[in-house]
Amino acid sequence: MTAKLRLVDLVKSYAANRVLDGLSLDVAAGEMICLIGPSGSGKSTLLRCINLLEPIDDGMIVLDGEDISRPGLDPRPIHKRIGLVFQSFNLFPHMTAEENVMLAPWRVSGRARADLKGEITSLFERFGLVDRMKHYPDQLSGGQQQRVAIIRALAMKPEIMLFDEVTSALDPELVGEVLDVLRQLRAQHMTMILATHEMNFAREAADRICVMDQGNIIESGRPDEILNAPRLDRTRSFLRLTH
Repeated sequence: MTAKLRLVDLVKSYAANRVLDGLSLDVAAGEMICLIGPSGSGKSTLLRCINLLEPIDDGMIVLDGEDISRPGLDPRPIHKRIGLVFQSFNLFPHMTAEENVMLAPWRVSGRARADLKGEITSLFERFGLVDRMKHYPDQLSGGQQQRVAIIRALAMKPEIMLFDEVTSALDPELVGEVLDVLRQLRAQHMTMILATHEMNFAREAADRICVMDQGNIIESGRPDEILNAPRLDRTRSFLRLTH
C-alpha cells in the first residue's frame, strides 16, 4: 500500500499531559478510516495536528512523500489540501450559506466570486441544499448547517478530508443527512479520516477502524474484525459502553 498520508511516531503534549504518545498510521489514497475510542483518547488532537492547526512535539507528518510537519513550513497551502470539519459548525452568522462557502476560496485562492459561483452552486446541488444558498445560518437546521460546513471545506478542493465528531452536536433525526454526505464522498473515493461515535456507520462505511486510547492506536482492522472480534480487553470494554 502506497501511503497518501503517513504519521510517524507523533507526540503532542499540553504541559504535562501527553495527548499523542508515539502514534503511527499510514493512510492510502481513497481510504476511509474511522477513529473510535473514549473521550480524551486524542482523536480530536490528532486531526488538528494532521491539518497543522496544532504543531507536533515530535515525529513526522508526511503527505505524498513530503514532511509537512517540519519547522518553518507555511501551513496555508496544507490547509487547502487537507480539509477539517468540526462538530461545531463555525459558520459566520452574518453571512448567507453561499457567502460562508465562497469566503475561503475567494480569499485564499484569490479567485473572482463570479468564477466561483458555478462551482459552489454545483456543490450545493450535490448535497441537496441549492434552495438554502441565500439562507443565513440561523435559518438552517443543525444538519443543514453541518452540510454547509462540509461544502465549505470541499470548496477548497482538498485531497484529504478530516471530520471531528461531525454528528455529535446534532439531534438524532438530523444525523442521517450528514452521514449521507459522507457516504457520497466515500463513493467518490475521497481520502477521509473520521473521529466518530457512530458505530453502525463505521461498520458500514469504513475501510478500516482504528481504536485510540491514551494517545495511541491500540488496535486497527476491518470493521468486522474490530467490532465483532476485538483482540484487546480495552477495546471490548469501550464497545460495551457504546451499545
